[in-house]
Amino acid sequence: MKLLVPVVALYIMKLLELSFMENISWWWINGLGLFAFLWFEFFERMLGLDKRKDEMLHEKMRKERLKRSFKDKAKK
Repeated sequence: MKLLVPVVALYIMKLLELSFMENISWWWINGLGLFAFLWFEFFERMLGLDKRKDEMLHEKMRKERLKRSFKDKAKK
């Protein structure tokens, strides 16, 4: 997501032809878009970053569930 926001911002600035963006070629912006696509489709999977994020999310959910269950047992 950190990579997509700047790419979208660059596309918008180029379409609006803001000051410094009117001189930049579309090839640079499309190249960054292609890099973002390749990153999320191939490189992130090869490096295992997508699974690591899922594992962290599941671990967080498990800890919250345990905390809730112990809190409920303490009330009884």
